[in-house]
Amino acid sequence: MLTRRLGQPPVIGQVLAGITLGPSVLGQVPSDPSSLLVPDTALPYLGVLGQVTLVLFMFSVGCELDTSLLRNQGRTVTAVSVAALAVPIASGAALGWFAIHAGTAPAGTGDGWVFPLYLAVALSITAMPVLASIIKDRGLAGTVPGTVATASAALTDVAGWLLLAGVVALAGPGGRPPAVLLGLLACYLLTMLAVARPVLRMTSVAPGLRDGPLVAVALLSGWATSALGLHAVFGAFLAGLLMPRRPDGTPDPELVSWTERVGGLLLPVFFITTGWSVDIGGLGADDAFLLPALLTVAIAAKLGGCALAARLSGRTWRESALVGALMNTRGLTELIALNVGKEAGLLDDRWYALLVIMAVITTAMTGPLLTWIRRADGHGSPIGHPAGGLGLGPQKGPSQTLAREDPSHRRDDRI
Repeated sequence: MLTRRLGQPPVIGQVLAGITLGPSVLGQVPSDPSSLLVPDTALPYLGVLGQVTLVLFMFSVGCELDTSLLRNQGRTVTAVSVAALAVPIASGAALGWFAIHAGTAPAGTGDGWVFPLYLAVALSITAMPVLASIIKDRGLAGTVPGTVATASAALTDVAGWLLLAGVVALAGPGGRPPAVLLGLLACYLLTMLAVARPVLRMTSVAPGLRDGPLVAVALLSGWATSALGLHAVFGAFLAGLLMPRRPDGTPDPELVSWTERVGGLLLPVFFITTGWSVDIGGLGADDAFLLPALLTVAIAAKLGGCALAARLSGRTWRESALVGALMNTRGLTELIALNVGKEAGLLDDRWYALLVIMAVITTAMTGPLLTWIRRADGHGSPIGHPAGGLGLGPQKGPSQTLAREDPSHRRDDRI
């Protein structure tokens, strides 16, 4: 509630609550009262609850992906999507390679490319759910920056999770030969297409039977990818992508209403336990230089790369800056990817803490940055042409665009 009053997404408050209750703050108090609030024996149960909730949430993320945005993408969306992946991946790989040679990489990652590849993918992620919430709260829905950022985040979401799955597979224990692993993945995909998708299609028209099969498919798909050496979130996300949609490609809001209820009730457990596992006090003097370098690379690559791509595709500097600021939002999707990396042995406690701090800062800066960009150009200036100018939505008149920018109708001016 406090972070919402400050114009921040709720996930920021949930993670900060976990950090405060964990070893970073409350754990420094004599007699460590954090262990009294949540005993060590309760943490495994909270972890299981958080993982189940996470699987259901990632299923809903796949369900709610608006494929009509992907089909009707314009030149700006394509350029921003490519930049949102290519620039952070190149920058993250370079930073990871430097960390290996400087001796600051996580222990056990060796001298190979697995850690640089993971860091590259981690820096390229945009939090689609948090981004959509910010766009709605800031009155950017239907504008060029809001539509371009939403469509680009959808594209990078799919590509990012596929790349992350590949990196996790590379970092696996190596119990199966690559040919066997690929064969098992192919069988899994065929099963999802030939069995799971028809089941979902049939149950989607039967409200009385809807929730049970949806939960079953989400959990079974997550279990299958986990058994293959990947994380359960990959299977849940893919199951969500296979959900039936309306003829225009938009998701059916009634079909996934139960996942939204579960997420709103239980997802804070996952983020609080995420913050709980961060030990800021364990960071050393060298990290005082590593964290600014990580933040600089992350922000410059994502915000700068996307803004420049939007500008080169013909948008104004103001529209481009708004697109870059929105795409720099990492939020809860980044935290999920960090948990995947930690469970796969790609991150130690030190790098996990650094990347969680980076995710919180880049998400928290989005709101103030949007406000600053608007005020730098004057309150009354329109954000840009309506989304219909990109072929991404219906045409709207200039009065609607100006009304959307009227400060009396916007929340961000009250920060």
